[in-house]
Amino acid sequence: MSATPAYDDLCQRHQRIYHLQHLEAMLAWDRATTMPPGGVAARAAAEAELQGLIQGHRSDPRLMSALKAAEQEPLDDLAQADVREMWRDWHDASSVPPVLAEARVLATARCEFAWREQRARNDWAGFLGPFREVLRLAREEAARLGEARGLDPYDALVDRFEPGMDAATLTGLFDSICGWLPSMLAAARVRQGTQRPPALPGGFPIAAQRALSEALMDVFGFDRQRGRLDSSAHPFTGGVAEDVRITTRYNPHDPFDSLNSTIHELGHARYAQGLPRAWLGRPVGRARSFGIHESQSLSFEMQIARSAAFASRLAPLLAQHLGPRPEFESEAVLRRLTWAEPGLIRVAADELSYPLHIVLRFRLERALISGTLEADDLPAAWDEGMAELLDLDTRGNYRDGCLQDIHWSKGAFGYFPSYTLGAVYAAQWFAALRRDLGPIEDRIASGDLVPIFDWLESRVWSQASRWETPELLQRGTGRRLDAEAFRRHLGERYLGGADDDVRSGDGVGHRP
Repeated sequence: MSATPAYDDLCQRHQRIYHLQHLEAMLAWDRATTMPPGGVAARAAAEAELQGLIQGHRSDPRLMSALKAAEQEPLDDLAQADVREMWRDWHDASSVPPVLAEARVLATARCEFAWREQRARNDWAGFLGPFREVLRLAREEAARLGEARGLDPYDALVDRFEPGMDAATLTGLFDSICGWLPSMLAAARVRQGTQRPPALPGGFPIAAQRALSEALMDVFGFDRQRGRLDSSAHPFTGGVAEDVRITTRYNPHDPFDSLNSTIHELGHARYAQGLPRAWLGRPVGRARSFGIHESQSLSFEMQIARSAAFASRLAPLLAQHLGPRPEFESEAVLRRLTWAEPGLIRVAADELSYPLHIVLRFRLERALISGTLEADDLPAAWDEGMAELLDLDTRGNYRDGCLQDIHWSKGAFGYFPSYTLGAVYAAQWFAALRRDLGPIEDRIASGDLVPIFDWLESRVWSQASRWETPELLQRGTGRRLDAEAFRRHLGERYLGGADDDVRSGDGVGHRP
């Protein structure tokens, strides 16, 4: 007879939830990749039904007594961490009544579909109605989560994506970065000169770009037996560890769009595929957080793929799949990948400008959830923030302004900070990786990325949610969260290390 019957029962219950979430992920993947437009209403109803079933399992009142009983059993450290994550999941689910969860699924499905049409038409007025409903439900959900957890409503949403994080810590981190990043961006633009990377002549067939993406899947060690590549309006990674679905977006005029997004999603995918198989189906076996997930995608896209070493590896791949041309020589590729110039579109932003896009979204969504900003006033606030942070004019351009991202139409408030947290984490991972492995540039240039992957698997992928984020970071890097490694990384890449004049502060620590 088992000495841990309550814990064993909990594991079985969470396995069932995991299987249902696998189905949910496949429905979401199909909706984004192949579902015909006429199916949106029926699919929304089906997804709402499934979401309600999952929510019922996650919030089952019997779980609370089972969790309390499990805490009294002789659990090892890993099982104790699992129970900790089970409690977190139960609190999250039980704080939101099924009727609200179902209403949210329906509203976000309608809003997301509206976004796909109305963004293309620059139609803010047409989008506003569905978005008002999503925002109303997001505020109600945030209030319920916050009340149950003793948190500010927006903090409760952030905590969903980045457990233990709050707006005050994010504000300190982002203010610290904003203290030196604009000056660094300005200095980098002076240093790079005014000779822009040359325009790419001619079209690039989608089939050839897809072949390049598939080659990159092999370069980055993606297991094709446990995943696949497709295309979608907004690139994403979905599915489960045994079946990881990644998508990219092809631009017939610029293959670097799909190249960058493919590499980014491959970072997510390798993390998902690297989660410990023995823990799958248990909360402890999930990815630690969205910020840690983003740290893996940005480790691939920024730390590796925008380095001079990788540009020398990438150049022959570009020539092989898209044809030899001067624009695909390694120096030209590196210049294109590291060209710094503020632009309207977040997903196309250079490495220096990108965090400023995130700061804007963090400030706006925090105001939206608190009620100090209404949906109707979002475009004006967006215009003001873009002018302040990036010196860009977005007035009247909703398509490339507040309609450019899919996240808020999906109700994903609190998600955006994960992107810059991921960049900061990634810089810390690679500072520690270089400390342990020594210079890695020759390995990258030769295509020998396995030691890098092994290091990431040992410190991050294989740990899943065993540790809280601060502990995971401390164990992997020897440091708490701070922006110093990020500042040094950017300074070395864009200023040749001569960044003393733009340094301001030493970052901010994570909340204990």
